[in-house]
Amino acid sequence: MAASEPADLRTYMADNPGAVIEDVARERKVSPRAVIEALPGEMVRIGKGDEFTAAMQDIAEWGEVTLIVHTDDAIFEFTGSIPGGEIGRGYFNLMQPKGLHGHLRHARCGAIAFVERPFMGKSSAFIAFINIDGGIMFKVFVGRDETRALRSDQLQRFRLLADRIAPMKAA
Repeated sequence: MAASEPADLRTYMADNPGAVIEDVARERKVSPRAVIEALPGEMVRIGKGDEFTAAMQDIAEWGEVTLIVHTDDAIFEFTGSIPGGEIGRGYFNLMQPKGLHGHLRHARCGAIAFVERPFMGKSSAFIAFINIDGGIMFKVFVGRDETRALRSDQLQRFRLLADRIAPMKAA
């Protein structure tokens, strides 16, 4: 299949806003960023990647979230608190000895997308850290409460962070 035309992709995502971003990208031969950008405007805001550290430090204060890394070969999910981090030796280093830890190439973050959309019959909200090649480094999802609803405290933090990093454009 040839790469999708932007209008075709926008129409598809308007009709299927809950489609798995990585699957659509692979099927349509476009980048995941192109798929995110094709979502209806009220569902997505995109800010600059140089806000990576600020975003990660804010997320570290949210409590339990789900971090997902989706590759062609696996989907890794971690549910728990994201640790704070610091920059050293060219990486943003997640600073905890157990649980989620590691080293993130923050300088390759080209954009940060804030997405609120339906997914599998429920509201969802996530932050996609998009690399300079248009791929998704990882996503951080707002957590859910015992009724499986989005946690209102985290959704508020998500929206405040989106307002700082990716303010809504004036109409």
